[in-house]
Amino acid sequence: MVARAAVLALLAGAAAEQQQVTANPIRKVVTMLQNLKKKVAQEGEKETELFEKFMCYCKNGDEALAKSIGDADAKIPQVTADIESGEAEVAQLKSDLKSHQTDRAAAKAAMAEATNIRQQEAATFADLKAEADANIAAATKATEAISKGMAGSFLQTSAAQVLRNLMTAKNNIADDVREEVTAFLSNSADYAPASGQITGILKQMTDTMTADLAEATGKENANIKAFGELMAAKEKEVAALSKAIEEKMVRVGKLQVEIVEMKEDLDDTSKALLEDKKFLADLNKNCATKADEHAENQRLRSQELLALSDTIKVLNDDDALELFKKTLPGASALLQMKVSSASQRQQALAIIKAGARDPKLNFIALALQGKKVDFSKVLKMIDEMVSTLTAEQQDDNDKKEYCETQFDLADDKKKGLERDVSNLEKAIEKAKEGASALAAEIKALEEGVAALDKSVAEATEQRKEEHAEYSELMAADGAAKELLAFAKNRLNKFYNPSQYKAPPKRELTAEDRATLAAGGTLAPTEAPGGIAGTGVTVLADVSAHKAAPPPPPATAAAFSKKSEESNGVIALIDQLIGELTKEMTEAKATEKNAQEDYESAMGDAAEKRATDSKSIADKAKAKAETEAELEASTEEKAATTKTLMATLEHIQSLHAECDWLLQYFQVRKEARTGEIESLKTAKSVLSGADFSLLQVKSLRGARPGENGGSTR
Repeated sequence: MVARAAVLALLAGAAAEQQQVTANPIRKVVTMLQNLKKKVAQEGEKETELFEKFMCYCKNGDEALAKSIGDADAKIPQVTADIESGEAEVAQLKSDLKSHQTDRAAAKAAMAEATNIRQQEAATFADLKAEADANIAAATKATEAISKGMAGSFLQTSAAQVLRNLMTAKNNIADDVREEVTAFLSNSADYAPASGQITGILKQMTDTMTADLAEATGKENANIKAFGELMAAKEKEVAALSKAIEEKMVRVGKLQVEIVEMKEDLDDTSKALLEDKKFLADLNKNCATKADEHAENQRLRSQELLALSDTIKVLNDDDALELFKKTLPGASALLQMKVSSASQRQQALAIIKAGARDPKLNFIALALQGKKVDFSKVLKMIDEMVSTLTAEQQDDNDKKEYCETQFDLADDKKKGLERDVSNLEKAIEKAKEGASALAAEIKALEEGVAALDKSVAEATEQRKEEHAEYSELMAADGAAKELLAFAKNRLNKFYNPSQYKAPPKRELTAEDRATLAAGGTLAPTEAPGGIAGTGVTVLADVSAHKAAPPPPPATAAAFSKKSEESNGVIALIDQLIGELTKEMTEAKATEKNAQEDYESAMGDAAEKRATDSKSIADKAKAKAETEAELEASTEEKAATTKTLMATLEHIQSLHAECDWLLQYFQVRKEARTGEIESLKTAKSVLSGADFSLLQVKSLRGARPGENGGSTR
């Protein structure tokens, strides 16, 4: 510091000292010392001002960093607690979701089981009701027939056969009652009808069967009501569970995103806290170092000012001035001489040594110490050295700018890559969940389609069986009607000729007519085939199950004359034909309705299957796209992570390359500036500037760190 002040003083007085000195030489020395003292004091004031500003920065920076560190220390536990709370809530929500899904599945299973039981109960009741209706109708017809005196006609009806089957199948009928009714229905020759007793039995049976049917109907209605209430409650339960599942799934998704963001915030806050603590430690260290340096500079400056004051006091004393006048009569003339070559070399050498820090300066010092000195060569060396130092400083400036720029770019890139990795991890997790959900939905749809196909196959098989039964029934009933019509027509031919319908005449072919014209005879007509030569035919399997009604036994008695019994037989035939016609009409309607229902069901099934198949295809496509996105995100994450690791390695290499330079940049710059100033000053001296012999001696005699030395 003192050396730099001396250099400034030498440079400031170079022009004045090249002129002739006319004043008292001691007075001139005192004046120079006073000027030097004034400049040293000014430098001290300036340095104190800069130091106070630096200390203000240290205090304010310390407070700001302390506040930031305090905020981070308070925030980290809170964020950690929030993360733990969020994760606990997510775990609870997932547990609730699993419980809700289990409950919903159980409710749906209960609904399916209840539906199956209800269908079985409905089918059982339908069979029971159909059988009961047939039995009640048969018993009612029998009662009416007996009451009207038409027991014989009733025994030929299908209702009588139903009643026979009832008496055979029922186990809860008394034996004497069973025998009485069975004997009545058998119509044996030795049976004496007891109309009143039979009527009473039949009415009692009708009342019992009606009561049983009413009881079964009441039970069925109660079952239907209970089923409806159960299904309504279960549907409400399923709807509530589905809503809860949907809401909690949305909440889980939001919470997971919030947890990821909180973890990122926690990571950023922790990193910022470490950086702030590190910077605060460096700031405290630098501030303490600067305070120590300022105290040392103040101490040295006080010593320098004291030395200058003492010297001025000695030289400016009246007795000293009087003595100098007597002892230095020619001093004025000596000082007026121009600076000699040797003094120039000594001044330059002292300045070079005072500011020397670079090994290359040693070569310039060696050149100046030689007895034969070529100033032009030394000046060239100084110029080259100044150029070298300037270039080195520019290199340091460029390197510092490069390091700072690279650190900023690398840090920005690192943060961007870390953010990309975090986003990709979220995308991967979301894709995994989406693919899993789609796979479950596809599986459910495929199972539904398989169940639908099975139901369609079962319904088709059932429809085939029903149609086959219908075809057999229509064929049998049609054959029975034709046979009954033939029998009726045959009876009319004998008993009611006016109502007889003759068979159609034989149509002669051209060959027959030619035969008759030639006087020949025609071949006899073949007898009709079919049942009893009537020409009525029916399928073999049908005839095997449903035999034609037996001929009425009353016709034998009516052979000789027209009687009421023949009319009863014909009426019974008409009744049977009517019942067959009614049965066929009902069968046609039932078959038509069943076919329409089947076609409607098949249409609905086909539409649902097409819809489900399209949903399966769409979801399979979406699943494939999701899996492709998952794979792409995974690959991108791996590449991004690799780039992030490379960026971190680059940052490490930058630290290894730049930390030392950035830490000592200012020190190197100040040292290099001092060396350049020393070289320029030495060059000025060698070029003829006079910086005072006394000051040169002081500079030569001073040790480094004292008044004349460098205090970098």
